[in-house]
Amino acid sequence: MINDAVILFADEKKGREMSFAAPLYIIEANEPHAFEAAFQACQQAHDDGLWLAGFLSYEAGYLLEPQLRKSLPEGRKAPLLSFGVFEKPVEAPLAQNDAAARIYNFQPQWNLDEYRQNFNKLQSHLRAGDCYQGNLTFPIKAQWEGDPYALFLALAKRQQVGHASYCNFGASSRVPIILSRSPELFFEVDKDGWIETHPMKGTSPRGKTPEEDDYWRDFLKNDPKNQTENRMIVDLLRNDISLISETGTLHVPELFAVQRFETVHQMISRVRARLKPDLSLGAIFAALFPCGSITGAPKISVMRILQGLERTPRDIYCGSLGWIAPSGEMRFNVAIRTISLFDGGQAILNVGGGVILDSTAEEEYAECLLKARYATDHQPLK
Repeated sequence: MINDAVILFADEKKGREMSFAAPLYIIEANEPHAFEAAFQACQQAHDDGLWLAGFLSYEAGYLLEPQLRKSLPEGRKAPLLSFGVFEKPVEAPLAQNDAAARIYNFQPQWNLDEYRQNFNKLQSHLRAGDCYQGNLTFPIKAQWEGDPYALFLALAKRQQVGHASYCNFGASSRVPIILSRSPELFFEVDKDGWIETHPMKGTSPRGKTPEEDDYWRDFLKNDPKNQTENRMIVDLLRNDISLISETGTLHVPELFAVQRFETVHQMISRVRARLKPDLSLGAIFAALFPCGSITGAPKISVMRILQGLERTPRDIYCGSLGWIAPSGEMRFNVAIRTISLFDGGQAILNVGGGVILDSTAEEEYAECLLKARYATDHQPLK
């Protein structure tokens, strides 16, 4: 499993799985000059009736928006885009794996004081009207050892999610192995051309008793601050989808729903529309990527602001992993709760959260560390 190219997508809550192995070839763009040609190669493979499975890093968004191209961060550790091309998905599910594996020694790269400094700078932009929400993130470094797929399965036992992905392009690839434990759908397109996205914004902890758990669920559902954060992203995604959807089809079937996960409650809404006919893959991603739930709004302005505050690339974190079928059906997650495993035993995961004028640095930093518990298994973070 370590040496073989395998890409898996799993909805663990519904028991559904799709996997790909032995790519015909791999399309990859490591530098900006190769990005457009790589996207064209993906389109050609799609037009040829082949399947695509892989990812776009967060920084691909700088190249999909002409106003941001000059702001592309340096020091990236992952390709901007990497997709395997396949004849079809694997028919049999991947075998379970109970080999030894662990991730440990978690080291947040910002402490509370460092987070507060950047939080205060973001608040200054909010007060000045440069943006009205910003998703401030930072990395956590760790160590890993053992079989990466076994580690992916071990994480699945801690918390089941609807949009998990295991992405390993094989021993000859420079792409890190990706363990994505994402609870968030970026977008899905069905066979009839309907697109749906599930913006996730708003978090509260789980309770120690059923009564306490219900309290935190109800608190999140009715909290004005979390509703404000969620509505801002719903409005942003409605605007993004309107660029590529048929007039009169855009609607919000569900607003402010709360879902329970093993370590947190999350507020999720739904936005749905019918796509315009004959859209290219490039047109779809140029309108939508990256997802507004992990940038803030307005998207272009806040991406510039966040780059200056975060100072290091997000890479695969806050990008998207997914697949595209010859029929035009596709499904992509938002690559949150996502770990990159590098040769030599280094692992990087990131955490973040939406900041608005009503936010406080202490609460937001605590929420960031709470979101890391899917991986830390209650190991203390400071």
